[in-house]
Amino acid sequence: MFWNEEIETMSRPDLEELQLKKLQATVKRAFNKIPYYNKRYSEVEVYPEDIETLKDIEKLPFITKDDLRESYPFGLFAVDIKDIKELHSSSGTTGKPVVSGYTEKDLDTWAETTARGLTMMGLGENDIIQNTHGYGMFTGGFGVHYGSHKIGAAIIPISTGQTRRQIEIMSDFGTTGLIFTPSYGIHIGEVALDDGIDPKKLGIKAIGFGAEMWTEEIRQRVEELFGAKAYNIYGLTELMGPGVGVECEAQKGLHIAEDIYYPEIIDPNTEKVIGGDKPGELVLTNLEREGMPIIRFRTKDLTTLTYEKCSCGRTHARMSRITGRSDDMIKVKGVAIFPSQIEKALLKVGDVEPHYMIIVTRPGTLDEIEVKVEASQDIFFDGVKEMMAIQNKIGKSIENETGIRVKVTLVEPKTLPRFEGKAKRVIDERNLH
Repeated sequence: MFWNEEIETMSRPDLEELQLKKLQATVKRAFNKIPYYNKRYSEVEVYPEDIETLKDIEKLPFITKDDLRESYPFGLFAVDIKDIKELHSSSGTTGKPVVSGYTEKDLDTWAETTARGLTMMGLGENDIIQNTHGYGMFTGGFGVHYGSHKIGAAIIPISTGQTRRQIEIMSDFGTTGLIFTPSYGIHIGEVALDDGIDPKKLGIKAIGFGAEMWTEEIRQRVEELFGAKAYNIYGLTELMGPGVGVECEAQKGLHIAEDIYYPEIIDPNTEKVIGGDKPGELVLTNLEREGMPIIRFRTKDLTTLTYEKCSCGRTHARMSRITGRSDDMIKVKGVAIFPSQIEKALLKVGDVEPHYMIIVTRPGTLDEIEVKVEASQDIFFDGVKEMMAIQNKIGKSIENETGIRVKVTLVEPKTLPRFEGKAKRVIDERNLH
């Protein structure tokens, strides 16, 4: 099944010709409309007319999450605010959040990418899609929402949580498509089984999942629980949102909508472009975005690309599932968390030393975080009651900062490791490979 067969099956030469035209227009527009790009490109003496081939994109400097924060809130908009019809943002880590703005055309482009993905999953106008991704300032739930409208499907915007209500609605409404994070999906399935309900009999025919790292074993568990194929969805707020890449029925990588996003793979240490079949950091460029064109964004996500034609007939590049990050960010329950957020929360509390470790585990199907913190000399020997009070205070501070509940353990002073170079604050014990 294709949503836009002409585009999705374009020959590589025709696709690259289209990409070059869009890239040239995007760079010119960004240079002329956005002071940030004008200044950055002028500093390295690269101008729109220097982009004569697709390879010339390598002349342009990267843009990072820090650059986007420094442009808060609307410094990277290429249009007047009256033309922006929707605003989203990611969570702030050590300061301002990243803001993403969309014109009417941008929202339609976003819907187009997710419509292609939902169609790849075998969903269409006769389906009912239950979307457990979060709504609000995050882009999570909205990409699938708009894509569902595009393909003519009915959407249930239930968002996350209310697990037994989720199961009831699947049964009563006749849900056929289900969208969730892998860990939450398994949790739904297991709660159903505990309540004597066989998830396989709920009538789900396709599952879309993403927003956190996973393994093939996790996918198999999801598919076994619901008796349906589970398809990976990739996206990020900075570029648009979910829908940058989606798997087809072959499940051999996520098709990137290359007429809308231009992908590169770089060595995160040298920042040089490397062959797509080699693992490296994904860099993405908007090719068709009015409100806020992002050019050469370092995603920090580690993956590979293949340009071989897929057995489904699509010709656009496919990316492998994300297996890690080139920075310290971790994704837990679909939420991005940085060690700096934990540190900020700890420093607000006091009575602890600035030495801590973040341990991420997945003992069952849901991620768990434990934060080990060195207590100050005075507090550690004050007794159990005082220690518990401090632990609770730290836990609430971290939850306020990150939106995630964590287990806090106070340890004796000078017992956590010290580092001469860059401190390794995160121990990820989840088996994600």
